[in-house]
Amino acid sequence: MALRSVACVLQRSAVDLGLRSHVRGVRSTAVLGHRSPPQGLMPNEEIDSSQLDSLEKYRSYTRYVRAAEEADRRDVWWKTYRKYRDEEKKEAVEPVNIGLPYQRPSRTTEVRERRKVMMENKKNPELERADRLRNFRIPLDRVKAEWEKSNGPYHIQRLAEHYGIYKDLFPMAYFVPRVMLRVAYGDDSNTVVHYGNCLTPNQATQAPQISFEAEKDSLWTLLLTSPDEHLMDSEQEYLHWLVGNIPGNSVMSGEDICHYISPFPAKGTGFHRYVFILFKQDVPVNFSSHLRPSPCYCLKQRTFRTLDFYREYQDKITPAGLAFFQSQWDESVTNTFHELLNMREPVFDYERPPVYHPPQKKYPHGQPLRYLDRYRNGTEHTYGIY
Repeated sequence: MALRSVACVLQRSAVDLGLRSHVRGVRSTAVLGHRSPPQGLMPNEEIDSSQLDSLEKYRSYTRYVRAAEEADRRDVWWKTYRKYRDEEKKEAVEPVNIGLPYQRPSRTTEVRERRKVMMENKKNPELERADRLRNFRIPLDRVKAEWEKSNGPYHIQRLAEHYGIYKDLFPMAYFVPRVMLRVAYGDDSNTVVHYGNCLTPNQATQAPQISFEAEKDSLWTLLLTSPDEHLMDSEQEYLHWLVGNIPGNSVMSGEDICHYISPFPAKGTGFHRYVFILFKQDVPVNFSSHLRPSPCYCLKQRTFRTLDFYREYQDKITPAGLAFFQSQWDESVTNTFHELLNMREPVFDYERPPVYHPPQKKYPHGQPLRYLDRYRNGTEHTYGIY
């Protein structure tokens, strides 16, 4: 009734002012602003604020936590943040695992093998003596090998999710890298690609050394792409390297579909991701549709999309290995754009010109005391003692 009376008063005033066309909007706004009554008690409505001293005291943090957990499990008529999140998770589509199949050994077998190793170590007098003298050393190579067989693939998967590799290259899909891919740049292979470490484009000018464990009669495909580098379309990528039909782990014996080109992140665009993906082939694959001329220094021809490539050959290839690094602009990128790509270098950063200073005077009469500070780092001679 109160809303109806307010609407009538507004309608009369609107008629007096000649605003009859706006009356309907005012009436609808008043109706939409009406709130429905709550379906039950509001939070803490049963507590009498005038008698707070009579409430039961928790007297310990444990009791408070127990009471909070009971209140959290209690069914209420309003929607909590957790309910909203649960509904979103139910509506979301679960990502699909497109990697190699894996059957984890039973927990009983793992515990039995672990106990066996512990018993053997206890019977070893050399280990017991080294432990007692506190000079026992654990070889890191064995630790790394054990990590690669057990938890390593899952750790790499979590790192790839953190850096958005799956989200940008394989939307609504993921894979666990079961095959450890080792990538190293340089003549002595001292610049190693891990999982998100930073390398400069100057360090990655030449094709890296690739190694992985594989059977002799197996076939593989190696891909290097960058999801952040495309200058025209953010959904596209630039293909940096593609080698197919690799026999065993001999990358040099594979079919060079697109030859290697060094990273060229544009100036002012920050760090770019460069992802190595190793695919396992079931049968020999014909990659003639993706064959690039050699050498290929045309960015239009190097435009690529990993998702489309995988969809075309998903019945024949399976992602098995992963490694990636980050890189940002350095001076070698300018040479790549000018000499290899034969184009002007795109710059997304303001290049501030150097501050101009007039030629230095040996006897600067009438100048401030900080006159010599202008020429301290210059190439010309600076007069004075400082």
